[in-house]
Amino acid sequence: MKSITYITLFAALALFCGCVTPDTCAKKSCCGTEACAKNKAECTAKKKCCGSEACAKKKAECKGGCKKACCGTEACAKNKAECTAKKKCCGSEACAKKKADCKAMCAVGNEMLKPTPIVLPDEINSPDGMTVGKDGNIYLSINNVGDQSYPGKVGIIDANDKVSIFCDLPAHPKTGKVSPLGITFGSDGNLYIADNQAFVTNAPGMSRLLRVNIKDGKAVGSKVVATGLTMANGVSAYGDYVVVNDTAIDSEYPLKSGTYRFNIKQLAKRKKPYRVKGLKDPNLIVKLETKNKEQQVGANGVAYDAKGNMFVCNFGDAEIWKTTFNEDNTVKSFELLSEGKAQGLECVDGLQIDESGLLWTADFLGNAVACICPMNGKVKILAKNEPGDGADGSLDAPSESIRRGNKVYTANIDLTYGPNESDKIHTISVIELP
Repeated sequence: MKSITYITLFAALALFCGCVTPDTCAKKSCCGTEACAKNKAECTAKKKCCGSEACAKKKAECKGGCKKACCGTEACAKNKAECTAKKKCCGSEACAKKKADCKAMCAVGNEMLKPTPIVLPDEINSPDGMTVGKDGNIYLSINNVGDQSYPGKVGIIDANDKVSIFCDLPAHPKTGKVSPLGITFGSDGNLYIADNQAFVTNAPGMSRLLRVNIKDGKAVGSKVVATGLTMANGVSAYGDYVVVNDTAIDSEYPLKSGTYRFNIKQLAKRKKPYRVKGLKDPNLIVKLETKNKEQQVGANGVAYDAKGNMFVCNFGDAEIWKTTFNEDNTVKSFELLSEGKAQGLECVDGLQIDESGLLWTADFLGNAVACICPMNGKVKILAKNEPGDGADGSLDAPSESIRRGNKVYTANIDLTYGPNESDKIHTISVIELP
């Protein structure tokens, strides 16, 4: 396995993703005509098809590089915008421009990769949300629900995979506890963290969104910026906005959940935290319904890509939904991208997007880690194992995966739920990509 080169990996991944776009992509509608063959200017004017000298010179070479799923229609040859809207081939600018940018979907063959463990002390149990800071460190939500004698905190995984405490978090005034899950950096440079009080109390509407103020790389205080959530979970940010998922807004079947979006500058101006109003709240920009009666768990992970598209996990139905936005930041579309159950996943828990645009998620119920193509929703499972204690690095009720460089880090929250039973071993599983 170690002999597999990056070039081989990227090529295989690109084929898996279904978005290989050669530099000389062409169609019959452009270069297969006598007029085109005779008139180089006419051919090269069609950027989508004939943007290379090779295309103008050699009809056979031009014809060989076309993806039928995207560029095989006359309309596509005439209208670049129509072509790029077709997810199968040209769903990303990077894919259309550069084959290497499609980075290949973690297609490392059919063999499962074997993770190695970062073993955590008792005071760092039930790890969950992660985000990579500008300093290269992974910032980690330490939930500590497995042993609540230790308070929830934020930790750091440094470049050498050493774990340390970054800061404390404010306990809820009514429960005396804090239960951090999703975590991200906002455009203001501060950390935003979901406090899921549903882990420590049955009282409704107790969950919060927290902000940890950062100055010169250090935590200098914290503030509650939103309250009233039932089960605050995944958090992400893009531009002026921070979003947080509420996994169970209305528990009546089918379970209703969704994603709240807040303007970071407006939150900073408020003297009191914003209290959400559930399904009728104007800040609830997308809503989900979970149909799986056995797993009534809704919106979980959430992540933005580099273009500002937002992706949301539906845990119970093992689905990934994609949201696009208009220029005025209103929702343009909210569509199903990936159906995980048909591709080997039992659920999708946590969501991160790496620098090449690939989606990473954990399968809590199936003890698995997967990456998902953002263009066609194809799933590639990289690691999977039977339930256990995770002492050897195996996955142990994983709740979030994130890629840093050539490693994928998976937090094993290790809750007693589904097939898993909590144990006294606390780990983060690390997968090194070949």
